[in-house]
Amino acid sequence: MTLRPPWSRLVWPAAFALAFCLLAWLVLARHGTPYGFDTGPHRWSVAHRPQGAAAAARAVTGIGTGPWPYLAAALGGWLAGGGRLRTAGRAAPRVAVLAVLVLLAGQALRTLLAAALHRARPPAADWVAHASGHAFPSGHTASSAMAAALLAWGLLRARPDARGRAAAALCGLLALAVGCTRVYLGVHWPSDVLGGWLFAACWLTALLPPLAAYADRTGRPDGQTDTP
Repeated sequence: MTLRPPWSRLVWPAAFALAFCLLAWLVLARHGTPYGFDTGPHRWSVAHRPQGAAAAARAVTGIGTGPWPYLAAALGGWLAGGGRLRTAGRAAPRVAVLAVLVLLAGQALRTLLAAALHRARPPAADWVAHASGHAFPSGHTASSAMAAALLAWGLLRARPDARGRAAAALCGLLALAVGCTRVYLGVHWPSDVLGGWLFAACWLTALLPPLAAYADRTGRPDGQTDTP
């Protein structure tokens, strides 16, 4: 077995952080003014928004706010800690709480970054959904991506088979859909959504490994805990 040096765990978080910082710099360089790759998809969305499609997009975008991301994170932590619907080891509640705290801390940091970057949203006349706060990085996008990743992690630990992989892939598709709806509903520029994804990727590649190590130390997928 080949042991990786400790610094190797920082490669992906650093790469995503660098990409996020580069995108943030591009946003700041024009004082939040959108680029061509922002305005093109935005205009298309505004021009192709029948009532039924807008209603469906609002339903999907709701996954990224309210209690849903936190319930998904808690379930992911519960499963990762060896929890089941009827039985659970002692680790399951602790890992569930930690997963929710990871999401809460990520959301708090994202809110601070958005306030610091203070990018304006697209014109309110183009919105077909409620929105508040600053635009970059997108909150719905970041929260749904972090929650989906935490749930997918738990599913893969609980069911490391084809069904588990299919369920984890569905989590990823839902997070992707939430981000796309933010542009379709007119409340975010595409770069806001990309920023949300990059932020979530940086945050979770940094914090998921220690969370997984804690779950390994304190529980097992079958609900059994380690004995001293």
